[in-house]
Amino acid sequence: MTVRLQREDFDPAAEAATLTRGRIDVGAVVIFTGLCRGAESGEPIAALTLEHYPGMAEEEISRHVEEAKSRWPLLGVTVIHRYGRIEPGENIVLVVTASSHREAAFSAAEFLMDYLKTRAPFWKQVESAKGKSWVDAKAVDDKAADRWTRSNSKASNQAAE
Repeated sequence: MTVRLQREDFDPAAEAATLTRGRIDVGAVVIFTGLCRGAESGEPIAALTLEHYPGMAEEEISRHVEEAKSRWPLLGVTVIHRYGRIEPGENIVLVVTASSHREAAFSAAEFLMDYLKTRAPFWKQVESAKGKSWVDAKAVDDKAADRWTRSNSKASNQAAE
């Protein structure tokens, strides 16, 4: 398991290669890379600035990676999240999950991204022609993350039976 918070950019392909190098038990790798868009709420932006609590953020992300590992048979996970000033087109976040089978790799990657989007201790400020403003949480993101709560997972599993 790798969890890193950094100012520097990252190479998604190189990170996935590092995670799987020498492994013959991995049958599926899912790579999700989140990029900085050039607009927020329809308005052009110059950059995003992401802030976090050092130490606490890594600990919280690691805790959720451990939860993903307890839910799915993962063989490896890498999470990298940048902070600082990020311009449109630049990488923000990387989640790489590896498993013997695709379902676990896809589900775990989606679970981790929903967590990172809604509950990870990051704050996002948008820089535009109008100035700087902090971005509020979005209900649609919270709804996506809520499906992973243990009670919702049980209800979904029971409905499927």
